[in-house]
Amino acid sequence: MSADANAIVLYDGTCRLCNASVQYLLRWDRRGTLRFASLQSAFARDLLQRLGMSGRLPDSIVVVEGGSLLVRSAAGLAICRHLRMPWPLFRGFVVVPRFLRDLVYDWVARNRHRWFGREPNCALPRPEWRERFLDADEG
Repeated sequence: MSADANAIVLYDGTCRLCNASVQYLLRWDRRGTLRFASLQSAFARDLLQRLGMSGRLPDSIVVVEGGSLLVRSAAGLAICRHLRMPWPLFRGFVVVPRFLRDLVYDWVARNRHRWFGREPNCALPRPEWRERFLDADEG
């Protein structure tokens, strides 16, 4: 899929690291190709169910592009192609075996709430970014 196509980023809306990362992505995605929704939203649950992911929510960032689900380090690398330089260069990490990339990803994911804390609620987007949030009308 080309970098000009939209991708949906599903993130943990109660994680401070995740919320800060989304704010960062909004600034670096100048073309506006990334759309966002928290994993806790009805939008995300419905989308994941339609794409065949049922049961417990993933403890990971999820990227949906062209009907495909990408999780963990693969999702992070997919996001890089939507950002301005130097971030697309990080896609070179695809040569690192996925199980090694995911080990690092999982270590950060397991510790993110302890290291960075939790948000009591999903953060509200700034007005100029509201249209990029697919769950902005919820709660």
